[in-house]
Amino acid sequence: MEQFSDPDFELVVGLEIHIQLATDSKLFAGDSTDFHSEPNSNLSVITLAHPGTMPMLNETAIEYAVRMGIACESTISRYCIFDRKNYFYPDLPKGFQTTQDLTPICVGGSVELEIENGNKRSVQLNRIHLEEDAGKSIHDMDENRSMIDLNRAGIPLIELVTEPCIGSEVEAINFLKEIRQMVRFLEICDGNMEQGSMRCDANISVKRRTETELGSKVEVKNMNSMRNVGKAITHEFERQTQLLNEGLSVVSETRLFDVNTGTTSAMRTKEELNDYRYFPEPDLSPFTISDERLEKIIAAMPASPKELRSRFQDDYQLSKYDAEVLTSEKSLAEYFEEVCKKTTQYKQVANWIQGPIKSMIDADGETTFLPITSDQLADIVNLIADGELNNSEAKKKVLPFLRNSPELSVDQALESLNLKSPANVDNTSLVLDVLNAFPDKVVAYKKGKKNLLGLFMGEVMKKAEGRIDPQTTKRLIEELIEKQK
Repeated sequence: MEQFSDPDFELVVGLEIHIQLATDSKLFAGDSTDFHSEPNSNLSVITLAHPGTMPMLNETAIEYAVRMGIACESTISRYCIFDRKNYFYPDLPKGFQTTQDLTPICVGGSVELEIENGNKRSVQLNRIHLEEDAGKSIHDMDENRSMIDLNRAGIPLIELVTEPCIGSEVEAINFLKEIRQMVRFLEICDGNMEQGSMRCDANISVKRRTETELGSKVEVKNMNSMRNVGKAITHEFERQTQLLNEGLSVVSETRLFDVNTGTTSAMRTKEELNDYRYFPEPDLSPFTISDERLEKIIAAMPASPKELRSRFQDDYQLSKYDAEVLTSEKSLAEYFEEVCKKTTQYKQVANWIQGPIKSMIDADGETTFLPITSDQLADIVNLIADGELNNSEAKKKVLPFLRNSPELSVDQALESLNLKSPANVDNTSLVLDVLNAFPDKVVAYKKGKKNLLGLFMGEVMKKAEGRIDPQTTKRLIEELIEKQK
């Protein structure tokens, strides 16, 4: 992605990320949250705000919001109320949104990002608050009318709001990647931006580097991919800079991003807080989070990506790179730890998962697919470490065999493939037989022709029918040649 820059101006970005919580029912009603349901089928009189209906708070949504706050090192509010945010959208059946204004469930916090050269910086958060989602307007199904699907209305959201502290489109994208990884590992959202379960608004302003006051804020709404967020920020930086260079002012407004042109267009002037006429939701009692409840939530929390990266480096002695790759997907991280319960060959497990296992996962196209069980991989790694299985044969023959016969053990696979190491094979005798068969080559090797090692290796492996470890064989050949007169 080509970045725009101007030495006289500074880009300042704040993000508002809407994260649909993975609850089975909506925030204030028992309606299903299933994404694949028929349009307008997951509705009730509560979601539609019929007269006389009363909302009831989803307790799981509170727990999920607190999980995110803990992971972001936010302060968890102990006393919260809901508020009505009043505005009209065709897909907002109540005519208002139930949200949190003065008492967000999580206050402050930060998310650590890695930037250039291994340096780190923290993106400061303003708040994380609970609210309900609106429905969805669909404009591309009929050229003469818009369609409305209210299934999404009432689904619980958390809105994560950063401070205006992001300085580039790359930093914004990296922050979104970290948030998506966090929500997946915390098991509170699938992070699927294409389906709308995670959406992003970007508040973008430009100021002269010599000034301290922020420029006029432009909000670009509801982008459903990280790439589009980056493109919108780049476009706005260039557009606003051009206006300021021409002596014009930037209008504080809400704009829409066009994915086809990579540009933004005016939607409406920016609302002020008093336009929303916030007031406490009269149909919902305040809720509190006790010390006991907070402790239970913390105790039940899955590990965050940051915690796992640290654990993999400290407990398993992996490199920073290995730890990052293995925590790129929750399924990979869990798989790695399951295998490591049955072996101490941690680095070899990491290599196998990042190599042949990951290749099979990528070829299958399903991130939750695992070609062999943790028991099978642990057995393979242990056999290789003990010199009882050839690493190459394990990758080329045993792994594909087990993928197609998952019910078999590694021992059964070796038996079927005729790869069981004979207990009476004398590897020293094999090597000596080869060296004695090529005395002139041994002399040449000792005089400096080290490339002849490949010849000796090939002959020994041929005699052993590939059943001995190449690394062990290489060391044995070198040792026995040195001993020869």
